[in-house]
Amino acid sequence: MSLTCSICQEVPESPCVSQVSGHVFERRLIEKYIQENGTDPMNGEPLTVEQLVDIKVPPSAKPRPPSATSIPAILKALQDEWDAVMLHSFTLRQQLQTARQELSQTMYQHDAACRVIARLTKEVTAAREALATLKPQTTQQPMGSAAATPQHPPPTPEHAAGDAQQATAAVAAAAALEEPSGMSDVVTGRLEQKAKELTAQRKQRGKSAPEGLCSVELVSAYRQLASHIGLHSASNPGILCLDAFLANPARVVTGGNDKTAAVFNTDAQQLVCVLHGHTKKVTSVAYHPYEEDLVFTGGQDSLVLVWDPRTAAVRTQLRAHEDAVTALSVHPTGDFLLSGSRDGTWAFADIRAGRLLVRVADPAGQQPLTCAQLHPDGMIAATGTQDAQVKMWDLREQKFLTNFEQHTAPLTALAFSENGYYLATAAEDSTVRLWDLRKLKNFKVLQLGGSESGQPSGPASSHARALAFDHSGTYLAAGGGDIRLYHTKQFNELCMLDNHTAAVTGLRFGTNARSIVSCSLDRSLKVFGCGSD
Repeated sequence: MSLTCSICQEVPESPCVSQVSGHVFERRLIEKYIQENGTDPMNGEPLTVEQLVDIKVPPSAKPRPPSATSIPAILKALQDEWDAVMLHSFTLRQQLQTARQELSQTMYQHDAACRVIARLTKEVTAAREALATLKPQTTQQPMGSAAATPQHPPPTPEHAAGDAQQATAAVAAAAALEEPSGMSDVVTGRLEQKAKELTAQRKQRGKSAPEGLCSVELVSAYRQLASHIGLHSASNPGILCLDAFLANPARVVTGGNDKTAAVFNTDAQQLVCVLHGHTKKVTSVAYHPYEEDLVFTGGQDSLVLVWDPRTAAVRTQLRAHEDAVTALSVHPTGDFLLSGSRDGTWAFADIRAGRLLVRVADPAGQQPLTCAQLHPDGMIAATGTQDAQVKMWDLREQKFLTNFEQHTAPLTALAFSENGYYLATAAEDSTVRLWDLRKLKNFKVLQLGGSESGQPSGPASSHARALAFDHSGTYLAAGGGDIRLYHTKQFNELCMLDNHTAAVTGLRFGTNARSIVSCSLDRSLKVFGCGSD
């Protein structure tokens, strides 16, 4: 005699008997029933799992149901299963088609919304540029002119439309390239006078290290002191460039992928202002070395803007290039600005008068300029090109002097030592090369990654994107996938800082090399140093 489950009417695999009704059940079925109802399925009286008693029976083969013992029954079962699968597949196809239609409609709505947002953003940016262009002219009016200005009635919609057209016309007029006015004898005299003063000061200082300079031991023990990630937008992350105020290196300016520049105080850990004005990425920034209220930015929109951080307003707009601005460097006089661009030209402008003096293209062929910087004496300039060349220029005569061709990939950064004797250059071949400008030769190669031959073989983050000497010229920092600090006596590596999670794009030393600030594509601004030691 075989046992039969009172629920499924089949032979149970794990039989048990209820103490309440005395019926036999399959354990897994009766446990599920008890969980849902809490009663015996046969008489409805309360029943718990503890009241079930297992029945020990010898193992037996489960009998095959009679319906599956004949070929017609098997075929009938297969046909039923096929029909069920086809019906389920048809239902799934209907649901998929409905989901596709809903998704298509949603995507069309999203695309339309994005277009509207982009158009409105473009109009707002154009209006801001026009306002920034017209504001300096308005503020230069004499104080007494306000009383003589006639009072106008409130603007009507027609007047507002006319103002918008005038603003658009102003932006279009600003888009034209400025014509250079030339390097006058007065400007040349100021450059030469400043170069003589700086040379005399260096001779007076001699070769001794400045008092209070951070020691090699402390630089080797650099560690992260602070990290800030709120300077630029998280929707389009990445900081592309960095510069510091020479008189107070704790005050820095950064440019980002979000089309803005930010002025930040690392000591106070406070965002001073955000500068909105560019329509594309801000690819280069510079802080005036002597005036805290002057900041310069260059962007992929080919504009160079001069800012007042106190009001976050544009003082002057320079249109010297036709392509992205890749480098900015302030002349030691503090009155002139060098800019380099991917259009293959470098320009020199008078920031006090707000006019372009010269724009120079390479007579050998216009290769995009990837970096540029003025010599500490201010009489020559160095540019790095897309075709792996470093070129030196006479600023006074705007003439090509010489070039260095040992790099095998596009240049990414360059920096002069403070004494003006050495030039450091970095390229995508994962090397940093040191040049003696007195002998015009490469005397040191620092290998950061890639192959021994200098050909680029590693990831893009293995090459240096930023270089910086400290103000004494004692230390050199190179930033790429990490930050490496070198002592310039033998150019031995002192330490490596790998706290950034993406490529480092900017570096600046603090006072007496007691700290260094860096920015990265990971959207962070980090401060490293020797702490309170």
